[in-house]
Parts: sequence; C-alpha cells; structure tokens
Amino acid sequence: MSHQNEAGQNEAGQNEAGQNKADQRTADQRTAGRRTAGQDTIAIVGAGLSGCLLACYLARRGHRVELYERRPDPRTGTAERGRSINLALSERGLDALRRIGLEEQIMADALPMRGRMIHPVDGPLDYQQYSHDGERAINSISRGVLNNALLDAAEAAPGVKVVFEHRLTGLDPDKGAMTYETPVGEIRAVADVVIGADGAGSIVRGALEPYGTQVSTDFLDYGYKELTIPAVDGEFALDPGALHIWPRGTSMMIALPNPDKSFTCTLFWPNTGELSFEALDSADAITRHFRTHYPDVVPLMPTLVDDYEHNPVGLLGTVCCTPWQRRGRVALIGDAAHAIVPFYGQGANCGFEDVVELDRCLDTTGGDWARALPLFEERRKENADAIGAMALENFVEMRDKVASPAFRLVKGVEHALERALPGRFVSRYELVSFSTVPYAQVRRRVRRRQRLLCGVAALAAGAVTAGLYAAGRSR
Repeated sequence: MSHQNEAGQNEAGQNEAGQNKADQRTADQRTAGRRTAGQDTIAIVGAGLSGCLLACYLARRGHRVELYERRPDPRTGTAERGRSINLALSERGLDALRRIGLEEQIMADALPMRGRMIHPVDGPLDYQQYSHDGERAINSISRGVLNNALLDAAEAAPGVKVVFEHRLTGLDPDKGAMTYETPVGEIRAVADVVIGADGAGSIVRGALEPYGTQVSTDFLDYGYKELTIPAVDGEFALDPGALHIWPRGTSMMIALPNPDKSFTCTLFWPNTGELSFEALDSADAITRHFRTHYPDVVPLMPTLVDDYEHNPVGLLGTVCCTPWQRRGRVALIGDAAHAIVPFYGQGANCGFEDVVELDRCLDTTGGDWARALPLFEERRKENADAIGAMALENFVEMRDKVASPAFRLVKGVEHALERALPGRFVSRYELVSFSTVPYAQVRRRVRRRQRLLCGVAALAAGAVTAGLYAAGRSR
C-alpha cells in the first residue's frame, strides 16, 4: 500500500511537473508573442485623452508608439477660449488610470462631488446625493489638466514618440500609409497598426468610409457655451462638493468646481427659438435673460456678458459607426468610434474603458492585432451604443425631471431600497458611475427592473380598484 501511495505521489508529482512545464511553455510563448508584437510600430492619431492613455498602455506592452496630434503642444500654449468643459471622472475612468499607476497623480487635481445641487428660479436649493450613503462621488477635473498629465505620462513612457502640428490628410488603411500636413511641409509615415483616437470629427474614420465603414451622426438642436464663476474673496462662491444644476425645462446650466476656487459653468440651450442662443443678441438681452432665469448667479458672474458674447457655441451630437476596424490593421477608439452627448459624464470614462478593453483583447489574442481589433469591436460596440442612449435619456432628466417632487420621491425610494437590499438593488446612476458593470448589462438590468416595478404597480392599482368596486357593491 505504501508503494502504491508513493507511486501515486510520484505520478501526481510528474503530472504537476508536466503541467508546470506546459504552463511555462505557454508563458514563454505569450512573452515571445509580445516581444514580436512589441517590435511593431503603432501609430495613434490624436493625442487627446484616449490617445494618450492608449500610448501608455501600449508602451507597457513593449510597443513602439508614434502619437500624432494636429494641434500645437497644449502644455506650452494658451487654452482655446470656452473649450475647457470640465469632466466628471468616475469609477470606469479611475479604474483605467489605476491599472497603470496614474490614479493618485490625476486625483490630486480633481474635486469630489457627492451630489447635485438644484437651483430653482426661486425658493431654496435642493441637494440630492448621488449614492444611497452619500459617500460616493464623481470627480470634477479640467479636461486640459487631465490631458496634459496624460501627455506627460505618454512622453515619459519608453518607446513613445509624440509629435505635434501633424494633421492627417491621407490614410491607406490596407498599407498603414499616412500623409500629414506639418509646418515644414507634407510628410509620409507608415505603421503596422493605425489607431484613430482623433475625436468625433475623426479623419481616420473618414478614411475608412470608402472601405465600408458606415457612419451616422445625430446632432441635437442644442449647443453648449461656457461661462465662469470666479472665486469670491479667495473662496468658492458655491458649495464645491456638488455638481450644480439650474434645470429650466427645455434648457439648463451646470457648474463644476475647479481647484482655483472658480466654477466652470456650461449652458445647454436650444440653438434657435425664443429661449435660445440666437435669441440673445445684445448685452441688455443677456443680462435681462439671466436675471429672469438664473437670478442667483448674476451677482457671481462679473464677466457674464463678455463670456457670453465671445465664447463659442459648441455642437452636441451622437456618432455611431460600423465597423470600427479594417482587416485588423486600422481601428477607431473613443469618440472617433462612438461620440456621445455629455449628460451622463461618461465620455472620457467610456473612452478610458475602451483602452482597458483593447488591452484585454491583446492579452486574449496573445498580441495578435489581426484578431484583437475585431474582438475589441465585438466586445465594446454594444456597450458604447448603450451609454450613448442612456446619455440622451439623462439629458431630459437633468434639464427637467430633477426639479420635480416626483423625481425626488423616486430617488428617495431607490436609495431606501439600496440600503434595505445592499448589492441586490443598485440604481442605474450608481451602476453607471460607481461600478464597471458593462453599460449594456446596466441598461438590460434597469429595463427588467422597470418592467417588474410597472407590473407590481399595475397589480397594486388593480387590487385597489377591485377593493373599491367590492366595497361599493356591498353597500
């Protein structure tokens, strides 16, 4: 018996040794594959948020990365006026930064907002916390500050070359051949893989259209314009722990805090009509409109008229396209693949999550771009479509519903259910902002819950009606 046990142990040891060798061979093959893949040159077109983060991730994998940006270096110039929309960085974005050790550095320039502060035309302010315990926060950060930090990180990463003032004017997707217009004339470049991270107006996406990529762009009849509330005597003029909203039915204004104690305000108004951007055509009209509809901020905005008259009106729209890639050689990421409206604060977070998913796909395929890029689209497209739809839905909520007693009642019930059923009932807002549950899964879960609640409400209403009917007959 002892010999049998010893033999069994030897056999188990041999099996374990064999498995260890097999595991080591797999690891060696993966490493070798990554070394081979790492010899590729990856061109990223667009040194915005997603492009810079992707450069950091690819550098970690050992790739040579060439990061092209059409603008001058934003760290050495003056920011474009009225284009500094603050971002609401939340868990999906933080998760992406955390994976490469950038979370702490980035968060040093962010301000947590644990709820929304509703400003009515008259009456008291109404604070609505985001999470059931009031502790979870989204984080206000300047787009420019975040972009500059990611640029620094990309430039510091081994194997990354960043070039500015290179505007893509031509791309052959099958050859990876690019043409750029630069201050010194036209230059040509070739890369093994080209990633378009060049935003909603993507030139890379345009180059894919003749090869079958179909694009739909749905612009809202709304635009946005930035205003500023400066610090007052060196302090915040409003509560810095909240995202401030002035909901006005068909329009709204929001304000997010900055580390210098100012607030960046953004108007989301119709482009045309009676209460629209085009309707205010003089300093008197601007002042009169704000005194009527935003009376509490007029004393806090000494540059209101100048900001309104000189800051541009930006476009708001959703971009959908398919396919996102061609032959595993050229692909789109972030807004270039799926630009969304900003009303869930998920644009940057979604783009960062794209980078994480592409990195996972490269892991899954052993660094094989020809398989990783189609897999990336397969895994991400449904989620990008889902958050695009939810962002549009949240616009209606922010500009109108948040001010209603019925909305506050529903939110109170949601938070009560979250406290009573921890982990089992989680609101849509918390799933989107404070988790990494895939967007499409969030949308399906919320739809099922809504159908259930509607069914329960219908049954309850039916029971009440039946009871009233029975009581009437008994009389």
